[in-house]
Amino acid sequence: MRLTTAFKALALSAACCFSAFAQAADPWPHKPVTVIVASAAGGSADVLTRIVLTHLAKETNASFVVDNRPGAAGNIGMAQVKRAAPDGYTLGYGNINTLAINPALFTRLPYDVRQDFVPVGQMFSIYNLLVVRADSPVKNVAELLALAKKSPGKLSYAAAGTGSSGHMGGELLKKMAGVDVLFIPYNGDPASLTDLAGGRLDYTITNASVAWPLIKSGKLRALAITSRERVALYPNVPTLNESGLKGYENVSWGGLVVPKGTPQPIVDKLGTALEKVLKSDQLRQDLSNANAVAATATREEFVRFIASEQKKWAALVESAKIPKQN
Repeated sequence: MRLTTAFKALALSAACCFSAFAQAADPWPHKPVTVIVASAAGGSADVLTRIVLTHLAKETNASFVVDNRPGAAGNIGMAQVKRAAPDGYTLGYGNINTLAINPALFTRLPYDVRQDFVPVGQMFSIYNLLVVRADSPVKNVAELLALAKKSPGKLSYAAAGTGSSGHMGGELLKKMAGVDVLFIPYNGDPASLTDLAGGRLDYTITNASVAWPLIKSGKLRALAITSRERVALYPNVPTLNESGLKGYENVSWGGLVVPKGTPQPIVDKLGTALEKVLKSDQLRQDLSNANAVAATATREEFVRFIASEQKKWAALVESAKIPKQN
């Protein structure tokens, strides 16, 4: 009996040693890595993430597979990331909505940003544009605000859903300018831009990558960009900051996170590789061609940035009395 017990203990010890040896001999990544993107395939988040992953795959020798999980303002996809095994083989795309706005906007979230995720790094920024139809009598931001103040409650603007960066940017504009404008939520940008071009809306704040083709074709006109300073991609578009709303900034952004508990060496490897590829001229050009700007922040800076964005948008939700979502 003693011999049998001793043999079992020896066998267990050998199995543990073999497992440790196998892990050491078979380091990350030894199988495809799933990246959950909480939005539909073909959208700007999906397209831009795939651009970055193409470069990241070469740097890490990893094979990335995108799994699109749209719905519930991104909450469905992020909940999936939370539930994934923290082994380095599931990453998540997190952005201004899922990591910064949703925690303030939803009464119940199926995840906790601080408790459930570890940021790997920011990938890109996407700028929003304040646009009107091409034949609008409003020629600049000052004229738009003057018209809004002259006719309180009469003007309407749209954005791609409650809580979207366009919606929050619109509410920030209303608060800073002191105007009363009706917000109309749409299920995506295409429908709202069609109605804007058709004269059924007065303006919209929307993703530059979506609006720019319509601006180039002459259907829409950009009054301002929502960045703090002018952007090289759109050098002739003034900022709201320089158009009378000092300090205005509303920029969409996206990055990678992993489930809490993911081994630190894997997080470090991913973060270092991401910072490296984002410095490459080719990736910067690829993102620029898609109307986005490569991020320059370190992983530590990204962590602090997420916290500051959470604070900023929580304050706006409170002060603007934006209804909480269930």
